[in-house]
Amino acid sequence: MRPEDIDFHANALQEAALLAQENVRQGKGGPFGAVIARERKVIARGVNRVTAQLDPTAHAEIEAIRAAALLLGTFDLGGCVLYTSSYPCPMCLGAIYWARLDEVFFGSSTEETAQAGFRDALLYREFQLPPQERRLRLVAIDSPECREAFALWSNSPNKVWY
Repeated sequence: MRPEDIDFHANALQEAALLAQENVRQGKGGPFGAVIARERKVIARGVNRVTAQLDPTAHAEIEAIRAAALLLGTFDLGGCVLYTSSYPCPMCLGAIYWARLDEVFFGSSTEETAQAGFRDALLYREFQLPPQERRLRLVAIDSPECREAFALWSNSPNKVWY
């Protein structure tokens, strides 16, 4: 890795960390910040807004992904890199994969988030269990209507792959 790349990565991660710190100082949400860069230029930022927006999905990474997708006019964020103040939770990690981000740089671990009272590690453990052993009850209901939606999708000439 070139020295200028190391400097950019460090600066972008520092920006994510400073966003997280300011978010806590302002009382607007949890200690999480994220930035997305493309071609070594920051194009989107996000902070945790779960409590401010009463939205359990308003994590910093999700907010940054939404902003980047809106700015670029696409759901495919290939060619972009995410810098986040903490290792992404399972929801955010899933969104990162769906958004096709190229890389993720993070500043703190799931152990550190657990020490601060967040449940990321619990969720990662839950997902390793068979569905019938998880805390959340998941119930399959036979539904021809649900299967029909997939049949319509499969046969649709207008579908956009994602």
